Amino acid sequence: MARLGAWKSVGKWSRLLPAVLLLLAALIDLSTPPTVSAAALYAAAILSAAPLLSLRGTVLTGVFALFVDWMMFRYFGYRWSAIAISELIMVATVTVIAGFLNRVLYHRKMQLESARDIAAAVQRAVLPRPPDRIGPLRFAARYEAARLDAQIGGDLYAVVDTPFGVRCVIGDVRGKGMGAVRAVTVGIGTFREAARHEPTLSGLLERLEQAVVLEAQQSGNLTELEGFITCVLVEFPWRSNEVRLINRGHPAPLLILGDTVQYVEPSRRGLPLGLGALDAGSGCIDSMTFPDGATLLLYTDGLTEARDETGTFYDPTSTCTEHRYDGPDDLLDALLADHSRHTGGQRADDTALLVITHAPNNS
Repeated sequence: MARLGAWKSVGKWSRLLPAVLLLLAALIDLSTPPTVSAAALYAAAILSAAPLLSLRGTVLTGVFALFVDWMMFRYFGYRWSAIAISELIMVATVTVIAGFLNRVLYHRKMQLESARDIAAAVQRAVLPRPPDRIGPLRFAARYEAARLDAQIGGDLYAVVDTPFGVRCVIGDVRGKGMGAVRAVTVGIGTFREAARHEPTLSGLLERLEQAVVLEAQQSGNLTELEGFITCVLVEFPWRSNEVRLINRGHPAPLLILGDTVQYVEPSRRGLPLGLGALDAGSGCIDSMTFPDGATLLLYTDGLTEARDETGTFYDPTSTCTEHRYDGPDDLLDALLADHSRHTGGQRADDTALLVITHAPNNS
């Protein structure tokens, strides 16, 4: 985090670099013998303006460098010498090249911003923000991609209001790239459709299992046949202060109740989606009470497998117990800030988080 802050501070002052280089070049020309030239610094000032300033700023930097260089030759009495003319032509040529580079960088920046806008639109379509509240339940979610220029990867979450209760899922797709994104879309699409029609959580799990297996088979790639999705399915039945969970090879959720924070370990660990044929009993449902004020934190392993510079894994329980939070969003903000401090701002894996709080309707 400190390293990121340092680079941000440098970025704020980077636009002054061309002016600093021009000033340094002028000082060197004035303080050295006439045979010593700071032509390289004039060229460096103009070229540095290309990625840092606008086209007008780049051209003005070149014109000012040309003027200062000509004034130096005039000051030392070499106004129209061959050396002066050659150096001035060089400065003018660098100005033209810098202007061309400025336009190239500008158009690439526009293309990158367009790609980011498209990625953000895809994220909103595939992983929309959950509703703030459904009945007595409040929700908040975050997605942090491992790559700073990415918007979506292989983690997923969803919240669906169904006739059988509120159902949620969080998952992590094995692998990276477009294959993982495709698996996310298949998993989310199947969950949203099946959650509204399957009366039991076991039936919903079976639908997800079938969808993952079918996607792997239709991929036609033997390596993708080895793919799977770890996930936790959660159901909050109507008219009941209860939560039901099925854990298929995923990190255990955290239950926060007052000052108590504990991992909700499954009574029987199941294999990830896509591997259900190897374990006939992997659909075990665990139930527990979920009273007013309780909070359930669902997350992917990008949270708990993050390390600091000494190799120590991040433990979210301390953040969950140290402070009181006004709601799910406050808890996620605190978790991500603490997570970033722990890792120094570096992310090795995507991280998805979903928080559900049981709160009275007036809170």
